Amino acid sequence: MKHNFGAGPGILPHEVLKQAAAAVVDFNGTGLSLLEISHRSPEFEAVLAEALKLVKELFSVPDGYSILFLQGGASTQFALAPYNLLPEGGKAAYLETGVWASKAIKEAKFFGDVQIVASSKESNFTFIPKDFEIPADAAYLHFTSNNTIYGTQVQKFFPSPVPLVCDMSSDIFSRKVNVADFGLIYAGAQKNMGPAGVTLVIVKDELLGKTNRKIPSMFNYQTQIDGGSMYNTPPVFAIYVSMLTLNWLKAKGGVEAIEKENATKARVLYEEIDRNPFFKGVAATEDRSHMNVCFVAENPDHQKPFLQLCDEKGIVGIKGHRSVGGFRASIYNALSINSVYVLIDAMREFAEKNK
Repeated sequence: MKHNFGAGPGILPHEVLKQAAAAVVDFNGTGLSLLEISHRSPEFEAVLAEALKLVKELFSVPDGYSILFLQGGASTQFALAPYNLLPEGGKAAYLETGVWASKAIKEAKFFGDVQIVASSKESNFTFIPKDFEIPADAAYLHFTSNNTIYGTQVQKFFPSPVPLVCDMSSDIFSRKVNVADFGLIYAGAQKNMGPAGVTLVIVKDELLGKTNRKIPSMFNYQTQIDGGSMYNTPPVFAIYVSMLTLNWLKAKGGVEAIEKENATKARVLYEEIDRNPFFKGVAATEDRSHMNVCFVAENPDHQKPFLQLCDEKGIVGIKGHRSVGGFRASIYNALSINSVYVLIDAMREFAEKNK
């Protein structure tokens, strides 16, 4: 058995994989593969409707918001967010907490004035800045809720005088969120929601159509809303697997239930990191992520042998990002706590062998 701690595309529920595999051969008894049915067919229209319904239900999306399934990954939204929300000659505020936030800032600069309200770059993004001022004349404040590379997470969302725009790619559906506090939420599916290939966008309708710029159809949120996420051929398979994953989450008790599981997984793993003298965490304690647990070996010479031990135990995807080094355990929704305990046992075995 493999224990998949990979940062992304991340682990999916086994039952979802079995259902998806069957649909690739014969989708719902149609005699056709899911990969070859028309996206305009009643069968797929039912899939899309169910996926939209589940997002609205699981995330308690209020009226006045539109839900979209788009292509291009979250990285495309780095440009589409300012394209659709930042008026010509306007200003946007950005919180810089990691690589993806930095890339979002780079793209936004094509569309207007970008003010970085706070950054933890000089500390290699080991913490989430706090007590920063948000300019009241900004069109929005953009931030990344969870940083996969550095293992930090915004634990408490902050009040803002301007609309909040959030990249939730790596912690979407992992905890409760009050959508009404946000103007725009976007997330690549490939961590907690489904496979790579589809991006979820939740946008407050009243924010659109105010930029005073012409936006190409494919890049215009309003065009995509009017087209019901099918202005062009949507990523049929990715939406279907996302629908299956959201149904799996609903059956588990929804976001509230999975949030408790995730908190327990994170707690026991961080406790071992703090207890075990062979390892140490890299993120500020108050900002530690519940999705991506980053840590290093106290002795760098121990990194390779520990990775070898993990490999022997069936633990995969544990090697840290090159920007941080060490180890990264991504404990997304579908990863069971049993796998976390396998990793903890490996850490304890390693310490015992090398003391």
